[in-house]
Amino acid sequence: MRFDDTLETVLAADLGTPYGVQSVWRQLVDLIGRRRVPPATRAMATLRAIRADVPPPVRAGSARALEYADPPAALVRLFAQDDIPIAIPVLRSARLTSSEWIQLLPDLSPTARSVLRNRRDLGPDVRRALESFGPVDLVLPDSATNAANAATEVVDRSAAPIAEPRSRAHNPNMDQSDRISAAASAATPARPVAPPPFGEDSGPFEIAEVVARIDAFWRHREEAGPVVPPAPPRAVEFRFETDEKGVIRWVDRVSRAPVIGLSLDLIGEGDSSQVDGVAAGAFRRRAGFSTARMVIEGSADAAGDWLISAVPVFDPANGRFTGYRGTARRPRTDERAEPARVPMGSPAESLRQLVHELRTPTNAIAGFAEMIETQMLGPVSDVYRARAHVIRTEARELIGAIDDLDLAARIDSDALALSPDRVALRPLLAAIADDLAPLLELRGSMIGLPVEDLAVVGDRRAVERLLSRLMATLVSASGPGERIGVKVALESDQRVAVSIDRPKALADYPGDSVLGIDDEREDSTLLGTGFALRLSRNLARELGGGLLIGPASLTLRLPAAVTSQMGQAI
Repeated sequence: MRFDDTLETVLAADLGTPYGVQSVWRQLVDLIGRRRVPPATRAMATLRAIRADVPPPVRAGSARALEYADPPAALVRLFAQDDIPIAIPVLRSARLTSSEWIQLLPDLSPTARSVLRNRRDLGPDVRRALESFGPVDLVLPDSATNAANAATEVVDRSAAPIAEPRSRAHNPNMDQSDRISAAASAATPARPVAPPPFGEDSGPFEIAEVVARIDAFWRHREEAGPVVPPAPPRAVEFRFETDEKGVIRWVDRVSRAPVIGLSLDLIGEGDSSQVDGVAAGAFRRRAGFSTARMVIEGSADAAGDWLISAVPVFDPANGRFTGYRGTARRPRTDERAEPARVPMGSPAESLRQLVHELRTPTNAIAGFAEMIETQMLGPVSDVYRARAHVIRTEARELIGAIDDLDLAARIDSDALALSPDRVALRPLLAAIADDLAPLLELRGSMIGLPVEDLAVVGDRRAVERLLSRLMATLVSASGPGERIGVKVALESDQRVAVSIDRPKALADYPGDSVLGIDDEREDSTLLGTGFALRLSRNLARELGGGLLIGPASLTLRLPAAVTSQMGQAI
């Protein structure tokens, strides 16, 4: 009576809401599946009536809960006739008698019967019953024929049943012996039917045609040869992180295998993957670096040349160095990522030797002129002192031109040594403006310094050389009353832009054509405006930035000294 009361309580629940339907479904399945109440006719009728209103995920969860609960045959039939993803847990674990299985088989789909064929705990009678569905289950219906139609063939009902049901497990309400006979007779059709022509979608085709198509596929592959898989798409950028030993431990946007394990502290040789000495030197100093060269061997998407930049990371708790965080990109067409080796006797090497031979006597001339001007060797008349001043000034300009040639030769031969440091821009620009005061007075122009005080990362001497050469070139081209404004702005967390106004004298040279100016008579630089601008552009690239020539200004971009990753100055 207690079980009956429980069942009546569940059946009396409200079925007018989705929640009520799902609650009744779960309770009935749990009670019947665990044999706490019998599979009464009313209870099973309720389950069949509300099954369509229960969402598939709820039905699937109930089926998984019954996987090892030994549900009765009536509940197994209910789930076995459901969608195959829901029926699988019950079909592969239900324990029924052979008679119950045989009565259930005709009501199952071919896919459900294939699940039972993989079980090894079914009796021989059930296996013979499954074998009788062979021709029916192996017919492949086309898109226009329903799978259920493939299982209904013209049969001979005179065939005997597969196995006699056992009296102790026979259920009169589940007697389907006539359907078992029909399925068994389907194994021997009355007259053979010719298969449809190959390639026509006229109806279901036999398994032999599937075998023939597979055979034709292999013959075609043997004649055409193996298919070469396409090459993986070439990655254009990726991010990486290293440990405290400089070994890359994490990458993103590229294959892991070729990159994980590479060290920034070891320079490879031969055909192996390698990183140049810029990254290795920065690692030993625990400093940031920009556009270091990396070569990755292999055929994966990471293979080839890369330019890498990274910043050191320190533990905020104790200040201990924990590794690097950086990015890698492919070099542009005007860059090269492989370490260039300049052979002895190359033009760049010869120019550096010539610069060295010119610098020594020029320094000597400037030194003697300064001694005469300052009367270090004794009293000198004003005329000779004025001439000594002119000689010293021109010698200083000549030394500046020699230094420019030496810098250009070092950049061309990849022999420029840079030590990254934090450089504040506003004090540096103010000092350059003071040095250019005589030239500004001569030209009658002025410089407007920025208010912002930002910092960049780079070699201090190289940054000073770059800004002084660039501003001196523009001031020398300015005219009376002109104002050369300098603006500094943070473009992003990694870039600082220094914008300098172009003088009116350069307005006739649009775009990069200004780089070809080499023959001005009034140019204050011995090597010309074009050479100075080209040198500034190349030096900016060596520092990890660039020089953009606009119609009204020149914009110099350099790596910023403050990053969002670190939150502090480098």
